[in-house]
Amino acid sequence: MNTAADAPLLQVGTLTRTFGGFTALDNISVDIRKGERFGLIGPNGSGKTTLINCISGALKPQVGSVVFCGENITQLPPHLRARRGIARSFQIPRPFRSMTVLENLMVGLDFAAAGSAAAEEEIAMSILTRMGLASKAGAASATLSQVELRKMELARAMAVRPKLLISDEAMAGLSSSEVDEVLDLLISLGEEDITIIMIEHIMQAVMRFSERVMCLDAGKIIALGAPGEVMADKRVQEAYLGT
Repeated sequence: MNTAADAPLLQVGTLTRTFGGFTALDNISVDIRKGERFGLIGPNGSGKTTLINCISGALKPQVGSVVFCGENITQLPPHLRARRGIARSFQIPRPFRSMTVLENLMVGLDFAAAGSAAAEEEIAMSILTRMGLASKAGAASATLSQVELRKMELARAMAVRPKLLISDEAMAGLSSSEVDEVLDLLISLGEEDITIIMIEHIMQAVMRFSERVMCLDAGKIIALGAPGEVMADKRVQEAYLGT
């Protein structure tokens, strides 16, 4: 019998989401445990974005439920899910370009009600230091390089002190060394008991990062398990790797 301590952090139950006559998610169920590093893969149009939109609250499913920390949050709007500890970074960073890097983080900390302005700035600087961006605190976000923008996107997500971080293709378009930088950051965050769902197309990154991997195709789960097992699955190779 499961106790509250060992219950999954996130429980997705029989999620189904359609758009007109197109089924984007078809009866998706998965549990993700506290502190897990979870990889989500699949070809374009497989349902990955729809699934994370249903988890983060940008979309609501027609059927099924999302349970987080034991609470059914299926009908909650995104901002209330964020207050409960669900944060998301986006594939294309959209910072407040007229603000400095530090000010961008302060917005998230203010939303999270971290405390006084001085306390929020101290927390923001500690996050920027962790992300290797302390020297850029006073720089305009518009001046950041691509990898710095990705790190700031992660920093903004961390500003709401998440229990669950959804990283949406944080390494897309980066060089090999930059991929390693971002991957090291994500792994170190996972070591702090933050549960991370990583959506990524770079297979080497998925293999190195993930404790478990789920592959979607045409809105269905076609494989779920250890990275090596999933990558060896013939259906994954046919659907995703093109072999």
